[in-house]
Amino acid sequence: MPVSGTLYLVPVPIGNPGDITLRALETLRRVGLVAAEDTRHFATLQRAHGLKGRALSLHDHNEAGRVPELVALMVDGTDVAVVSDAGTPVLNDPGYRLVAAALAAGIAVVSLPGASAITTALAGSSLPPVPFRFCGFPPRARLARATFYRALASEPATLVLFEAPHRLVASLRDARAALGDRAACLARNLTKPHERYQRATLSTLIADLEGEATVRGESTVVIEGAARAGARANQSTADPSKAAALLLREGAPPRAVVALLTASFGCSRRAAYRLAHRQGEGE
Repeated sequence: MPVSGTLYLVPVPIGNPGDITLRALETLRRVGLVAAEDTRHFATLQRAHGLKGRALSLHDHNEAGRVPELVALMVDGTDVAVVSDAGTPVLNDPGYRLVAAALAAGIAVVSLPGASAITTALAGSSLPPVPFRFCGFPPRARLARATFYRALASEPATLVLFEAPHRLVASLRDARAALGDRAACLARNLTKPHERYQRATLSTLIADLEGEATVRGESTVVIEGAARAGARANQSTADPSKAAALLLREGAPPRAVVALLTASFGCSRRAAYRLAHRQGEGE
């Protein structure tokens, strides 16, 4: 009886080809077959890193039919790697059904660490990373999207989601209507030459995007959870001017005072800068 193959879940870069790991490259060179979300995307990665080997498609529309075929190959001893178009497979990408079927057939599943827009955006957002909740893509239809956001209104965790550029402004408006004007971060074109982080309230982000002729680029959206939003609301009755004065008397540099006033009191950067430097001048 042949020894069954192994199913490898292999992360690929989310933008910069250099972000692939050595272990991922070694695995992709060694396996007998790569199941790719889009074989054209994977062919670009193959060319960039000198990879060869057979690849077939595994996407939302064919996963149900592909799973028995791939499981049979692994039972016969073929190692299979799953890759998505970008980032870590299975997370918001095809592969979940294949993982479940492989485990049910007694096949080993190995998940490699690597690139993920979810954790990259969360780490750079300046919002609390623990706990967080990944929400995938909001629905495309407006009523369904509004319901989606309303269901998250009381979620205490930081929210992380994806959104298409042509729906981003409408989606953020729906988020603001359901969640309130929370602090948020847009992480756009992550790891690419035009990577950009925009950190502000939802209203400010909407206004910034409305000022762009055309919204372009892939976006990961990070929004503060209900717990932090509630804490900020409770702090709004406190006096940021007194807080700035106290911090400066204790020797905190103005830059640190600005950071605290924006994060803890919801001050704009301009207002926080003015308070920090006024107090520093002894006003």
